[in-house]
Amino acid sequence: MSKAELVILDHWVSPFCMRVKIALNEKGLQYEARAEDLVGSKSELLLNSNPIYKKVPVFLHDGKPLCESTIIVNYIEETGLPLRYSRRVREVAVEAKTEFIEILKELEGALGDKDYFNGATFGFVDIIAIPLTCWFFAVEKIGGFNVADLCPKFYGWMKRCLQGRAWPK
Repeated sequence: MSKAELVILDHWVSPFCMRVKIALNEKGLQYEARAEDLVGSKSELLLNSNPIYKKVPVFLHDGKPLCESTIIVNYIEETGLPLRYSRRVREVAVEAKTEFIEILKELEGALGDKDYFNGATFGFVDIIAIPLTCWFFAVEKIGGFNVADLCPKFYGWMKRCLQGRAWPK
């Protein structure tokens, strides 16, 4: 895959896009991440590259699209260099922790002083985001930090959402 144009149609909050970027980074491959506005107007490139589902990630290898994160990671593994397992595990963990905390701070900034992302009521963004927080407790333990200490407003949002009645039983 060397000298190829590699592009990922991306959204910063998507763990599925993160999978693809991790695989590309581990391969040491240069790529362009193009942010998509999934709530507003999706780009023509996204709509044409993934016309059925119209979602990210989409991986473009010399302009040819590939969709679904597991398929993309497998493609990168099959066509590229072996993963660079020689990287120190600690170095990778520190990078991941730093990136995770930066994302939490961005979410807290977007939340602001509101109870929910929609304002005073639980809404669309809350529904999309809250299931991902079940991973946060494990990440806190492994990373040796506390979401409540770093992002108290975001942590308050998590607590409000997790106490809601909408959770499946």
